[in-house]
Amino acid sequence: MASSEPERRDDEEAAAGEDEDTGAQVAPIVRLEEVAVTTGEEEEDAILDLKAKLYRFDKEGNQWKERGVGTVKLLKHKESGKVRLVMRQVKTLKICANHLVLPTMSVQEHAGNDKSCVWHATDFADGELKDELFCIRFGSVEIDNLEMIDLVSASDCKTFMEMVQEVAESQLKKEENKDAISAAGLLEKLSVGDSKTEEKVEEVPVAANEEKEAESEQAKPEVEKKNELVSSADT
Repeated sequence: MASSEPERRDDEEAAAGEDEDTGAQVAPIVRLEEVAVTTGEEEEDAILDLKAKLYRFDKEGNQWKERGVGTVKLLKHKESGKVRLVMRQVKTLKICANHLVLPTMSVQEHAGNDKSCVWHATDFADGELKDELFCIRFGSVEIDNLEMIDLVSASDCKTFMEMVQEVAESQLKKEENKDAISAAGLLEKLSVGDSKTEEKVEEVPVAANEEKEAESEQAKPEVEKKNELVSSADT
């Protein structure tokens, strides 16, 4: 019993010492300043945001290779109205795909599978333009054999295809409108130029007639003089 009392006192004193506030202030060794993080998406609005797994076709190995699991977005620029497809990995936020949705872009189901679809694009995810064949799969995707992302596979795939098709058609209409406006401007310039040339052509005969009339007026006195000389010689 006697030996247990000192141990208990030591434990109580140690606990009291831990709770004591010495009032000492320890300054941080390194001061970290707040840094504004930009994603490059600040001037864009997300018109589509879905979770999926992305693959790219390796031509050399003749096989599909995984690009990552994450979120695929369609981002519309606030000023230009252009739309690009961007996908980032869920953990590292590394870019898996980054390319514009062009009028020629077409998305189709992959081998009749309503959970995945494929398309061609000129991609810039690796920092240089590359012609890629992508395949995106919507479904329950396993991450690191531990986590699962629950997805509504068939409906998400259909939504993705319809949205991309809608964007591609809208971009095509914009290009057609631009071509029509430029063609109208060219026709207007040509019509103005034709009218000016017609005015010049009409002015030339008038000026020529005036010159002829002036020459005839100058020639009249000389003819009259000749007639007078001829009449005086006859007499």
